[in-house]
Amino acid sequence: MAEMLYARDVYGKTLVELGRRSQDLVVLDADLSGSTRTGIFLNEFPERFFNFGVAEQNMMATAAGLASCGKIVFVSTFAMFASGRAWDQVRNTICYSDFNVKIVATHAGITVGPDGASHQAVEDIALMRSIPNMKIVVPCDGPETREAVLTAFETDGPFYIRLGRSKVPTLEGRPPFKLGKGYVLREGSDVTLLACGLMVQEALKAQEALAKEKISARVINMPTIKPLDGDLLLEAAHETKGFVVCEEHSVIGGLNSSCAEFLSEKYPTKIIGIGVRNRFGQSGDEKSLLKEYKLTSDDIVVSAKTLV
Repeated sequence: MAEMLYARDVYGKTLVELGRRSQDLVVLDADLSGSTRTGIFLNEFPERFFNFGVAEQNMMATAAGLASCGKIVFVSTFAMFASGRAWDQVRNTICYSDFNVKIVATHAGITVGPDGASHQAVEDIALMRSIPNMKIVVPCDGPETREAVLTAFETDGPFYIRLGRSKVPTLEGRPPFKLGKGYVLREGSDVTLLACGLMVQEALKAQEALAKEKISARVINMPTIKPLDGDLLLEAAHETKGFVVCEEHSVIGGLNSSCAEFLSEKYPTKIIGIGVRNRFGQSGDEKSLLKEYKLTSDDIVVSAKTLV
Protein backbone atom coordinates (compact mmCIF):
# COMPACT_ATOMS: atom_id res chain seq x y z
CA MET A 1 0.00 0.00 0.00
CA ALA A 2 1.26 3.47 -0.90
CA GLU A 3 2.73 5.54 1.92
CA MET A 4 0.45 8.39 3.02
CA LEU A 5 2.20 11.72 3.62
CA TYR A 6 1.30 15.32 4.33
CA ALA A 7 2.98 17.37 1.58
CA ARG A 8 3.36 20.20 4.09
CA ASP A 9 5.32 17.91 6.45
CA VAL A 10 7.69 17.18 3.59
CA TYR A 11 7.93 20.92 2.90
CA GLY A 12 8.92 21.72 6.47
CA LYS A 13 11.59 19.02 6.54
CA THR A 14 12.96 20.12 3.18
CA LEU A 15 13.29 23.69 4.46
CA VAL A 16 15.55 22.42 7.26
CA GLU A 17 17.61 20.50 4.72
CA LEU A 18 18.03 23.66 2.65
CA GLY A 19 18.69 25.79 5.70
CA ARG A 20 21.71 23.64 6.49
CA ARG A 21 22.97 24.14 2.93
CA SER A 22 22.62 27.91 2.76
CA GLN A 23 22.89 30.67 5.34
CA ASP A 24 21.04 32.93 2.90
CA LEU A 25 17.78 31.00 3.24
CA VAL A 26 15.15 32.75 5.36
CA VAL A 27 11.57 31.70 6.09
CA LEU A 28 8.53 33.92 6.69
CA ASP A 29 5.09 32.91 7.95
CA ALA A 30 1.83 34.63 8.91
CA ASP A 31 1.05 33.07 12.30
CA LEU A 32 0.37 29.64 10.78
CA SER A 33 3.74 27.91 11.19
CA GLY A 34 2.11 24.92 12.90
CA SER A 35 -0.23 24.37 9.97
CA THR A 36 2.17 25.20 7.14
CA ARG A 37 4.96 23.25 8.92
CA THR A 38 7.45 26.10 8.66
CA GLY A 39 7.63 25.64 12.43
CA ILE A 40 10.01 22.75 11.75
CA PHE A 41 12.46 25.31 10.31
CA LEU A 42 11.79 27.67 13.23
CA ASN A 43 12.89 25.02 15.72
CA GLU A 44 16.18 24.52 13.87
CA PHE A 45 16.96 28.08 12.76
CA PRO A 46 15.03 30.57 14.93
CA GLU A 47 17.30 33.45 13.90
CA ARG A 48 16.26 33.01 10.25
CA PHE A 49 12.51 32.67 10.83
CA PHE A 50 10.10 35.62 10.98
CA ASN A 51 6.46 35.45 12.08
CA PHE A 52 4.42 38.36 10.75
CA GLY A 53 1.16 37.58 12.46
CA VAL A 54 -2.02 38.09 10.46
CA ALA A 55 -0.34 40.60 8.15
CA GLU A 56 0.16 38.80 4.87
CA GLN A 57 0.60 41.94 2.77
CA ASN A 58 3.39 43.17 5.01
CA MET A 59 4.96 39.70 4.92
CA MET A 60 5.11 39.65 1.11
CA ALA A 61 6.56 43.16 0.96
CA THR A 62 9.22 42.22 3.49
CA ALA A 63 9.99 39.04 1.54
CA ALA A 64 10.73 41.22 -1.48
CA GLY A 65 12.98 43.44 0.61
CA LEU A 66 14.96 40.51 1.93
CA ALA A 67 15.30 39.09 -1.58
CA SER A 68 16.60 42.45 -2.81
CA CYS A 69 19.45 42.04 -0.30
CA GLY A 70 20.44 38.63 -1.67
CA LYS A 71 18.38 36.33 0.53
CA ILE A 72 16.50 33.29 -0.77
CA VAL A 73 13.08 33.74 0.80
CA PHE A 74 10.47 31.07 1.42
CA VAL A 75 7.16 32.55 2.53
CA SER A 76 4.12 30.57 3.61
CA THR A 77 0.51 30.92 4.66
CA PHE A 78 -2.78 29.42 3.51
CA ALA A 79 -3.35 29.61 -0.24
CA MET A 80 -6.37 31.87 0.16
CA PHE A 81 -4.32 34.55 1.92
CA ALA A 82 -1.11 34.14 -0.10
CA SER A 83 -2.90 34.59 -3.41
CA GLY A 84 -5.88 36.77 -2.59
CA ARG A 85 -5.15 39.01 0.36
CA ALA A 86 -1.56 39.75 -0.71
CA TRP A 87 -2.00 39.78 -4.50
CA ASP A 88 -0.98 43.42 -4.88
CA GLN A 89 2.32 42.86 -3.07
CA VAL A 90 3.01 39.63 -4.95
CA ARG A 91 2.46 41.37 -8.29
CA ASN A 92 3.99 44.80 -7.73
CA THR A 93 6.70 44.08 -5.17
CA ILE A 94 7.84 40.50 -5.85
CA CYS A 95 7.11 39.62 -9.47
CA TYR A 96 7.59 43.03 -11.06
CA SER A 97 11.20 42.99 -9.85
CA ASP A 98 11.55 39.24 -10.45
CA PHE A 99 12.72 38.74 -6.88
CA ASN A 100 13.88 35.40 -5.48
CA VAL A 101 10.79 34.73 -3.37
CA LYS A 102 9.25 31.27 -3.13
CA ILE A 103 5.61 31.31 -2.01
CA VAL A 104 4.67 27.87 -0.71
CA ALA A 105 0.95 28.05 0.04
CA THR A 106 -0.79 25.27 1.94
CA HIS A 107 -4.44 24.35 2.55
CA ALA A 108 -5.41 24.94 -1.09
CA GLY A 109 -8.64 23.75 -2.71
CA ILE A 110 -11.90 22.54 -1.22
CA THR A 111 -10.28 19.68 0.71
CA VAL A 112 -9.49 22.17 3.47
CA GLY A 113 -12.89 20.76 4.45
CA PRO A 114 -14.57 22.10 7.61
CA ASP A 115 -12.84 25.50 7.34
CA GLY A 116 -15.35 26.38 4.64
CA ALA A 117 -15.54 28.84 1.75
CA SER A 118 -13.54 31.64 3.39
CA HIS A 119 -10.47 29.37 3.53
CA GLN A 120 -11.00 27.24 0.41
CA ALA A 121 -8.87 28.76 -2.36
CA VAL A 122 -10.20 27.62 -5.73
CA GLU A 123 -9.07 30.74 -7.62
CA ASP A 124 -5.44 30.96 -6.51
CA ILE A 125 -3.80 29.40 -9.57
CA ALA A 126 -5.73 31.79 -11.80
CA LEU A 127 -4.56 34.76 -9.75
CA MET A 128 -0.92 33.68 -9.73
CA ARG A 129 -0.85 32.53 -13.36
CA SER A 130 -1.86 35.97 -14.60
CA ILE A 131 1.29 37.57 -13.15
CA PRO A 132 4.42 37.80 -15.35
CA ASN A 133 7.58 36.06 -14.04
CA MET A 134 5.62 33.74 -11.71
CA LYS A 135 6.27 30.00 -11.95
CA ILE A 136 3.54 27.69 -10.62
CA VAL A 137 3.88 24.12 -9.36
CA VAL A 138 1.18 21.80 -7.96
CA PRO A 139 2.89 18.62 -6.68
CA CYS A 140 0.94 15.36 -6.61
CA ASP A 141 2.52 13.84 -3.48
CA GLY A 142 5.14 14.22 -0.76
CA PRO A 143 8.25 13.27 -2.75
CA GLU A 144 7.26 15.51 -5.65
CA THR A 145 6.80 18.33 -3.14
CA ARG A 146 10.37 17.88 -1.95
CA GLU A 147 11.69 17.92 -5.51
CA ALA A 148 9.65 21.03 -6.35
CA VAL A 149 10.92 22.89 -3.28
CA LEU A 150 14.52 21.95 -4.09
CA THR A 151 14.00 23.14 -7.68
CA ALA A 152 12.53 26.44 -6.48
CA PHE A 153 15.55 26.94 -4.21
CA GLU A 154 17.94 26.34 -7.10
CA THR A 155 16.00 28.42 -9.66
CA ASP A 156 16.04 32.21 -9.67
CA GLY A 157 12.82 34.16 -9.54
CA PRO A 158 9.40 33.90 -7.90
CA PHE A 159 7.53 30.62 -7.43
CA TYR A 160 4.04 29.67 -6.28
CA ILE A 161 3.96 26.09 -4.97
CA ARG A 162 0.46 24.91 -4.07
CA LEU A 163 -0.03 22.29 -1.35
CA GLY A 164 -3.14 20.77 0.19
CA ARG A 165 -4.10 20.06 3.76
CA SER A 166 -4.68 16.31 3.66
CA LYS A 167 -2.39 13.31 3.53
CA VAL A 168 -1.93 11.98 0.00
CA PRO A 169 -0.63 8.61 -1.20
CA THR A 170 2.89 8.47 -2.57
CA LEU A 171 2.88 7.71 -6.26
CA GLU A 172 5.08 4.70 -7.00
CA GLY A 173 7.35 4.81 -10.04
CA ARG A 174 6.82 8.51 -10.73
CA PRO A 175 9.54 10.13 -12.86
CA PRO A 176 11.61 12.82 -11.09
CA PHE A 177 10.17 16.33 -11.10
CA LYS A 178 11.53 18.76 -13.67
CA LEU A 179 10.27 22.32 -13.91
CA GLY A 180 8.13 22.85 -16.98
CA LYS A 181 7.64 19.16 -17.70
CA GLY A 182 4.71 16.76 -17.44
CA TYR A 183 4.90 12.98 -17.24
CA VAL A 184 2.97 10.13 -18.80
CA LEU A 185 2.04 7.77 -15.96
CA ARG A 186 -0.14 5.39 -18.02
CA GLU A 187 -0.14 4.97 -21.77
CA GLY A 188 -3.43 5.12 -23.68
CA SER A 189 -4.78 5.89 -27.13
CA ASP A 190 -8.45 6.89 -26.76
CA VAL A 191 -8.44 9.81 -24.31
CA THR A 192 -5.95 11.73 -22.20
CA LEU A 193 -6.60 12.30 -18.49
CA LEU A 194 -4.47 15.29 -17.53
CA ALA A 195 -4.21 16.11 -13.82
CA CYS A 196 -2.28 17.90 -11.10
CA GLY A 197 -2.17 17.66 -7.31
CA LEU A 198 -4.44 15.18 -5.57
CA MET A 199 -6.47 14.78 -8.77
CA VAL A 200 -3.65 12.66 -10.22
CA GLN A 201 -4.77 9.82 -7.95
CA GLU A 202 -8.37 10.24 -9.09
CA ALA A 203 -7.25 10.15 -12.72
CA LEU A 204 -5.37 6.90 -12.12
CA LYS A 205 -8.48 5.35 -10.55
CA ALA A 206 -10.52 6.53 -13.54
CA GLN A 207 -8.03 4.97 -15.94
CA GLU A 208 -8.49 1.58 -14.29
CA ALA A 209 -12.28 1.87 -14.45
CA LEU A 210 -12.18 2.91 -18.11
CA ALA A 211 -9.91 -0.02 -18.97
CA LYS A 212 -12.63 -2.38 -17.75
CA GLU A 213 -14.93 -0.80 -20.35
CA LYS A 214 -12.31 -1.20 -23.11
CA ILE A 215 -11.47 2.52 -23.17
CA SER A 216 -7.75 3.23 -23.34
CA ALA A 217 -6.90 6.28 -21.24
CA ARG A 218 -3.52 7.99 -21.11
CA VAL A 219 -2.78 9.56 -17.72
CA ILE A 220 -0.50 12.58 -17.51
CA ASN A 221 0.72 14.24 -14.33
CA MET A 222 1.22 17.96 -15.06
CA PRO A 223 2.80 19.40 -11.88
CA THR A 224 4.06 22.57 -13.56
CA ILE A 225 1.16 24.80 -14.51
CA LYS A 226 3.45 27.63 -15.62
CA PRO A 227 5.53 27.20 -17.73
CA LEU A 228 3.33 24.56 -19.34
CA ASP A 229 4.72 21.51 -21.15
CA GLY A 230 3.35 22.31 -24.60
CA ASP A 231 5.28 19.55 -26.34
CA LEU A 232 3.66 16.87 -24.21
CA LEU A 233 0.22 18.41 -24.77
CA LEU A 234 0.69 18.40 -28.52
CA GLU A 235 1.85 14.80 -28.49
CA ALA A 236 -1.26 13.71 -26.59
CA ALA A 237 -3.51 15.88 -28.78
CA HIS A 238 -2.23 14.13 -31.90
CA GLU A 239 -2.43 10.63 -30.43
CA THR A 240 -5.75 10.67 -28.51
CA LYS A 241 -9.26 11.98 -29.16
CA GLY A 242 -9.14 14.72 -26.53
CA PHE A 243 -8.49 15.69 -22.92
CA VAL A 244 -10.22 15.47 -19.57
CA VAL A 245 -8.34 18.04 -17.45
CA CYS A 246 -8.63 17.39 -13.71
CA GLU A 247 -7.82 19.93 -10.99
CA GLU A 248 -8.96 20.84 -7.48
CA HIS A 249 -9.45 24.42 -8.62
CA SER A 250 -11.88 26.47 -10.63
CA VAL A 251 -12.13 25.44 -14.28
CA ILE A 252 -11.51 29.14 -14.95
CA GLY A 253 -7.89 30.26 -15.03
CA GLY A 254 -6.10 27.12 -13.86
CA LEU A 255 -4.74 24.02 -15.59
CA ASN A 256 -7.88 23.61 -17.71
CA SER A 257 -7.69 27.16 -19.02
CA SER A 258 -3.94 26.94 -19.56
CA CYS A 259 -4.30 23.82 -21.70
CA ALA A 260 -7.27 25.23 -23.63
CA GLU A 261 -5.44 28.47 -24.39
CA PHE A 262 -2.36 26.65 -25.66
CA LEU A 263 -4.16 24.03 -27.74
CA SER A 264 -6.64 26.46 -29.28
CA GLU A 265 -3.67 28.16 -30.94
CA LYS A 266 -1.51 25.14 -31.73
CA TYR A 267 -3.88 22.21 -32.35
CA PRO A 268 -7.59 22.72 -31.53
CA THR A 269 -8.69 19.74 -29.47
CA LYS A 270 -11.75 18.68 -27.49
CA ILE A 271 -11.26 19.42 -23.76
CA ILE A 272 -13.57 18.72 -20.83
CA GLY A 273 -12.67 20.32 -17.51
CA ILE A 274 -13.10 18.53 -14.19
CA GLY A 275 -12.98 21.27 -11.57
CA VAL A 276 -15.03 23.70 -9.52
CA ARG A 277 -17.63 25.35 -11.74
CA ASN A 278 -18.52 28.92 -10.77
CA ARG A 279 -19.09 28.08 -7.10
CA PHE A 280 -17.59 28.92 -3.75
CA GLY A 281 -16.59 26.11 -1.45
CA GLN A 282 -18.48 25.08 1.67
CA SER A 283 -17.84 23.34 4.95
CA GLY A 284 -17.76 19.54 4.89
CA ASP A 285 -15.55 16.49 5.01
CA GLU A 286 -13.09 15.89 2.18
CA LYS A 287 -14.83 12.93 0.51
CA SER A 288 -18.25 14.58 0.59
CA LEU A 289 -16.88 17.78 -0.92
CA LEU A 290 -15.07 16.00 -3.73
CA LYS A 291 -18.32 14.23 -4.55
CA GLU A 292 -20.43 17.40 -4.27
CA TYR A 293 -18.14 19.32 -6.61
CA LYS A 294 -17.83 16.38 -9.05
CA LEU A 295 -14.10 15.87 -8.57
CA THR A 296 -14.07 12.09 -8.17
CA SER A 297 -12.79 9.31 -10.41
CA ASP A 298 -16.42 8.49 -11.26
CA ASP A 299 -16.90 12.01 -12.61
CA ILE A 300 -13.72 11.68 -14.68
CA VAL A 301 -15.01 8.40 -16.12
CA VAL A 302 -18.30 9.99 -17.18
CA SER A 303 -16.51 12.88 -18.92
CA ALA A 304 -14.04 10.55 -20.63
CA LYS A 305 -16.85 8.38 -22.00
CA THR A 306 -18.67 11.48 -23.22
CA LEU A 307 -15.57 12.68 -25.02
CA VAL A 308 -14.79 9.33 -26.62
